[in-house]
Amino acid sequence: MMPTWIQLVFLACGVCFILALKGLSGPRTARNGNLIGAAAAVVACVMPFFWTDLHLRHVPLIIAAIAIGTVGGVYGARTVQMTQMPQMVALFNGVGGGAAALVALLELHEVIETGGDAPWFNLAATAFTIVVGSISFAGSVVTFAKLQELMTSRPVVFPGLRYVFPIAVGAALVLGVRVAIDPHMWIAILLGLLGLLVGALLVLPVGGADVPIVISLLNAFTGLTVAAGGYVLSNVLLLIAGTLVGASGTFLTLLMAGAMGRSVANILFGALKGGSTLGSGEASDRPVRSVTPEDAAIMLGYADRVIVVPGYGLAVAQAQHTLRELVDVLGAKGIQVDYAIHPVAGRMPGHMNVLLAEAQVPYEQLREMDDINGDFKEADVVLVVGANDVVNPAARTTPGAPIYGMPILNADQARQVIFMKRSMRPGFAGIENELLFDERTALLFGDAKDSMGKLLNAVKAL
Repeated sequence: MMPTWIQLVFLACGVCFILALKGLSGPRTARNGNLIGAAAAVVACVMPFFWTDLHLRHVPLIIAAIAIGTVGGVYGARTVQMTQMPQMVALFNGVGGGAAALVALLELHEVIETGGDAPWFNLAATAFTIVVGSISFAGSVVTFAKLQELMTSRPVVFPGLRYVFPIAVGAALVLGVRVAIDPHMWIAILLGLLGLLVGALLVLPVGGADVPIVISLLNAFTGLTVAAGGYVLSNVLLLIAGTLVGASGTFLTLLMAGAMGRSVANILFGALKGGSTLGSGEASDRPVRSVTPEDAAIMLGYADRVIVVPGYGLAVAQAQHTLRELVDVLGAKGIQVDYAIHPVAGRMPGHMNVLLAEAQVPYEQLREMDDINGDFKEADVVLVVGANDVVNPAARTTPGAPIYGMPILNADQARQVIFMKRSMRPGFAGIENELLFDERTALLFGDAKDSMGKLLNAVKAL
C-alpha cells in the first residue's frame, strides 16, 4: 500500500503538471511553466527511492541510467542548435514511446512468469502500450532522419504500400487481442515488431513540409502510451501526465492541420493516393528584381508601417538578434513594426516565437496570423526573412499545389515586399513562389545574418 504522504506528493506533482501545461500556453509564462513541470518530474522520479515497502531492485543500475540520461539531456539541451530543436523533440517522443513499450513488455513477462491472473483490461492496456509505443518510437526515428537529412524529406512510397500498411495494422490488432485474451511473450514481442513496422510505414509517405504535424501526432501517441502504462502499473501520476500529453498533442495536431487547411488523414496518407506533399524542389531561373542592402534600407527607412515575416531561414542563419536590432532602429525612427507569426513557420509549433523570444523581442510585437492578416494591405513594406511557403499565394490560387488550401500570411497585399533569400531554391514544400516574381517584390540575396547586418548599417546611415 502506497503511504499517504507519497500519494499527497504525487498529487502535488500532478497539479504541477497541469499548471505547467497551462504555463506553456503563452510566451510570457512558458519558461516558468517548463520549470514547474521539470521540477515535478524530478520529484516524481525521486519518490520511489523513499518508498521502503516498494523493495526496489537493481538500484545501482537505476541510478546509473538516471545519471546517463541526465548528462545526455543536459548536454543535448545546451548544445543543440535552434534549427535542430525539432529533431530533438522527435527523439524525445521516440524515447518516451519506446520506454513505455519496454516497460509494458517487462510487466507482461513478470505476469506470465509468476502465473498471475491479470484482468483482461490490464492486458489490453499492456498490448496497447506495446504497439503504440513501438509505433511512436519507429515513427519518431524516421521523422528525425527526415529532418536531419539522413534520408530524403520527400514522401517515400513503394508499390503495394497502400496494401502492406493496412495489413500490418490489422495484424497488430489481431495480435493485440490475442495478448489480451491469452498472453505469451513471443506474441507480445511480435506485436512490438509489428508496431515498429507500422510506425515506419506511417511516416515514410509524409513529405518534409508536413513533418511538424507528424511530430505533434507522435507526441500524442507517446502520451497515450504513458497513460496506458500508468494504468498497467497502477501509477496515477503516469496516468495524469500521459493523459495531459496525449490530449494536448491531439489538439495541437488538429490545430496545426487546420492551419495548413488540410485533414490529418490527408497529411498522413495523401501520398498513397498519388499526390505529394512536396514539389520538384528545383531552383527557378526566371528573372526577378534584386536590390542591394542600401536600396532595401531606403524602402524601409521611408515607410510608415513595416511587417516582418520570419521563417526557418532566419533560424538557420541565427540572425534573430540582428533582426531585433533592425526593428528597434526602425521603431526609433517612428516606424510601426510588427512580426507576423504563421502557426507552422519553421519546423515545429511555436518555432518562431521561441526564436524571437531568445532575441528578447517584446511579446506585444509578435502577432499571430489571424490577428495581423487584415493589416497587410495597410503595410508599406513587408520584410520576409527566410520564409517562403507561409507567404506563397499558390496556397490560394493553384489547386493541386502541395500547400493549396493552407491559410497563409497576406504578404502579397502589401505595397512593397523585400524578400531576403539565400538563393532561388523553393521553400520546404518544393514549389515556386509567385510572390518572388511580382513587380512589387525586391529580392535581397545572401546569407540572412550577413545581409541583415548590412541592411542594419544602411538603415542607421539614413
